Parts: sequence; structure tokens; C-alpha cells
Amino acid sequence: MNSLVNLLDYDRAALGQFFVELGEKAFRADQVVQWIHQQGLMDFDAMSNLSKALRQRLKETAEIRLPEIVWEQAAADGTRKWLLRLDSGNCIETVYIPETNRGTLCVSSQVGCALDCQFCATAQQGFNRNLTTAEIISQVMIARDALRDEPRERVITNVVMMGMGEPLLNFDNVVKAANLMMDDLAYGLSKRRVTLSTAGVVPALRRLKQVCDLSLAVSIHAPNNELRDQIVPLNKKYPIEELVAACREYMEGHTHRSITWEYVMLDGVNDLPEHARQLAKLLRGIPSKINLIPFNPFPGTKYQRSPDEAIYRFQTILMEAGYTTTIRRTRGEDIDAACGQLAGRVMDRTKRRLRAQQEAANA
Repeated sequence: MNSLVNLLDYDRAALGQFFVELGEKAFRADQVVQWIHQQGLMDFDAMSNLSKALRQRLKETAEIRLPEIVWEQAAADGTRKWLLRLDSGNCIETVYIPETNRGTLCVSSQVGCALDCQFCATAQQGFNRNLTTAEIISQVMIARDALRDEPRERVITNVVMMGMGEPLLNFDNVVKAANLMMDDLAYGLSKRRVTLSTAGVVPALRRLKQVCDLSLAVSIHAPNNELRDQIVPLNKKYPIEELVAACREYMEGHTHRSITWEYVMLDGVNDLPEHARQLAKLLRGIPSKINLIPFNPFPGTKYQRSPDEAIYRFQTILMEAGYTTTIRRTRGEDIDAACGQLAGRVMDRTKRRLRAQQEAANA
């Protein structure tokens, strides 16, 4: 069993405590964070502003260990996807999306997903475990290193925690990883450029406001409880009124920011004009941007993508109600890297995938 501590599991505050416990000054964390996360250095011997004795102590007690890159794929539109192997055969997926003036990295927070959203390929894979802080921040490190030779405008400018998993069900590790993303001595991303996407774990959302200031995207996908109960089962535990109230609280004190509401467009399910009007009424008074996501199909799904005319009609109703409303352009669909398509390789502890296969066989 590996007894070495992976320093990627620590944000700067936790790393400072680690050095204090080693009998060193806490400021050593500043130096090591810069070496690892700014310089991409993984060799303790090369950390020249540390004493030889400390470098030797680190080699005896710690390591800097990344997941294994199983493969990398590139889509016709420039989107890139990595499959990363963790332990016991589990794999996660990470996606990079280049645009004209920015590059967005979509990172995973769990192996599979503990939720059971009906329109999401990740959810149908079942769930194994939470990712460690090291496994989350490693996705940023791996992508950054892979993109080093790309033009400057294609570097990682934004990170969205919208990959595999529900970030707020892995609260502590996600917060530490986000701290590193926004740390000026690490990746230096602004709070507006690190976004956490949640399906609505209300107690954790309220806790997040107290400990970490980052941008918020909420996967709402329906404007009422009856419909949301069907496609986002978490709604049965935290009804839509509780979620919206928690989001209002999260925005208090942030007069120049807005919440992004994610809304997948499912043909004949949640894309009717009455749904758009209900959504506009539900979000009234909250600084909001609404992102309409054309459904990305995956094997075994029962849903269809809404027709373009239905999506445009939905957008028009919301814009006439005063909301900034965009239609997400599908990226990386030819390598299954589009929203809702990430699947990885999950050793499913929930047996969800097996049950789904049995139900399909009996249908």
C-alpha cells in the first residue's frame, strides 16, 4: 500500500498545515504550490528554493501523482477529450472546448454520478465514488500540459465543473480543487471563470456560499415540480421552490453577477411554450442567464432532441420576458464529448446500469 501523501490533494491552506506538521514554516506551501501548479514541476530535487534537507524529506513522505492518460481524442471542431484511469479500473472523462477568445475545460468530480437524471449518459453508468482533490485538479494539470504548444488564445481560461458527477456531493474535495484553480500562486483563474454546476443539493449550496465564492450554474431542466420529479429525481428531496430560494440566497451581495440556468431541451417533454412561461415566472427577480441545451442522444435513451423551431420559440418567450437566453452550440458530438454524453468506465456500486439493462430486456 502506498504510504506517500499526494501533494495534489492539498490546497494552499492545507499544504501550509502539512509543512507545519513537518516542522517547517507554513510559507513553504507558497513555494511548492508555485512549483507544482504554476511551473508544472513534479521533481522535488528541482525545487531550488527549498533546502536539500526539506527536498529529501518530501521524497520520503510525499509524491505528486497524476492519473494515467488512457487515450486522447480530438473532434473535428477542435474539442479534445481525455480518458483518465484512476484505481481499480475506474476511468473518468475530461473535455476541452476551444473558442475564438477562450478555452473551457470541463472537469469531472465523481466516478459516475450518484444522481439519476434520466437524460444524462453519465447518470446511466451508475456511481462508484467521489474523486479526490488530486484527481480533480489533475484534470486541469493534464489538459494544461497537453495544450502547452497550442496558440495563446487556446489556453485554459475557464473551468466548469460540469463533467461526470454532482460536485456538491463531493463538497470538501471540490472546494479545495476550486481554491487551487482560483489561487494566484496556482492557476490564477478569476471567480467568474470557475463555474460549479449543480442539480440542486440545497444544503450544500447554502454551505458553499459560506466557504467559496465562484460562479454557479444550476441544472434546472423543468419549471415545475411535477415535471422535474420525472427527469431530475433529486427534485423529490429538494423541491424546486427550495432550490430557487437557495439560489436567491447565494446571489445576495453579488450585484454584478448572475446564475446560469441549464435547461436541456427534450422533444415534447419540457419544451412547450407554457414551460417557457412558467420558467420565466419562477426565476423572476434573480439575476439570470438561461442556457438552452439541445439534447445530445446516447445509446438506450428514450428521449429525442427538441426540433430547432421549438428551441427558438422557447428562447423567444424567455427573451421577451427579459432574460438573456442562449442556445448552446453542440461541441464534440462526434467523440461523445457533448453535454450529457460523458460516460467514462465506472465500476457501478449502485447496480443502476444492471437494472436498466434488465428493464430494457423485459420491455
